[in-house]
Amino acid sequence: MDLDVLNMFVIAGGTLAIPILAFVASFLLWPSALIRIYYWYWRRALGMQVRYANYDDYQFCYSYRGRPGYRPSILMLHGFSAHKDMWLSIVKFLPNNLHLVCVDMPGHEGTTRSDLDDYSISGQAKRIHQFVECIKLNRKPFHLVGTSMGGNVAGVYAAQYPEDICSLTLICPAGLPSTTDSKFVKQLRELQESKRIDRIPLIPSTPEEMADMLKLCSYVRFKVPQQILQGLVDVRIPHNEFYRKLFLEIVDEKSRHSLHENMSKIKAPTQVIWGKQDQVLDVSGASVLASAIPDCHVYILENCGHSVVVERPRKTANLILEFLALLHSIDNNKKQA
Repeated sequence: MDLDVLNMFVIAGGTLAIPILAFVASFLLWPSALIRIYYWYWRRALGMQVRYANYDDYQFCYSYRGRPGYRPSILMLHGFSAHKDMWLSIVKFLPNNLHLVCVDMPGHEGTTRSDLDDYSISGQAKRIHQFVECIKLNRKPFHLVGTSMGGNVAGVYAAQYPEDICSLTLICPAGLPSTTDSKFVKQLRELQESKRIDRIPLIPSTPEEMADMLKLCSYVRFKVPQQILQGLVDVRIPHNEFYRKLFLEIVDEKSRHSLHENMSKIKAPTQVIWGKQDQVLDVSGASVLASAIPDCHVYILENCGHSVVVERPRKTANLILEFLALLHSIDNNKKQA
């Protein structure tokens, strides 16, 4: 082989090896950094832009895509200890021309965290209302989506600010009493009896606890490499003290059944989506909502746990779109009548 050609291959190989080695080193040494890069890349690929909005000295961080149009804007509220990027798996299956807004809930990710803030469900609903007013999202009624803790907040928001929303989607929402104790509730009771409430299953601090949390939240068994589990823990550990404080706030008497206490005030057409095998919040909550909200459409997903957004993103996106299309059709029929 010609020496110049050989040198060219050596140089090319070396050039390719550098980013490959950097990636491998990052994966082994800084998995949490890779997770952040992953979300950054996914946001860009889906056209989601990150912005900040300020209400007095309070800062909200959110991502959005599209602009307000003739169809309702969609505001998405994530669950406990998550962040705005958890919705990306669903955003992937929603039309590009829909105006989507995903906000970091109070104290989460890029939104202000303050020891003086009210993290009860009603306190969070008030903060979200401030955010809505900041970005003028309520110039027209919008569709509100919430999951788990975010579902509790979304339901209370719909009850307290009915003029803001045109429709509501609740995905495995918290805030409801249940006739059947979930696996998670049983675990909490055992921890309380043994006075080990500091070991909350939804607040992992080791890769093993992270794996247990994923099993608790998902019916689908995801094979997650040890390094990724470590990265997921590393991202969360700096926030675990806040998560504990928040958790105790939302399971306190003031917030524990907030959705149940407000559901009779919800007048907007409501969609409820729940995983049949939810081990965190029992699926019986769906019938509780259906019996209290007049225009309530319930969808129970087979072979699905609490993490509906991650386990069944395409199905969830399609259900939301079908629900909005149905409401649009009903609205048109009323106008023609």
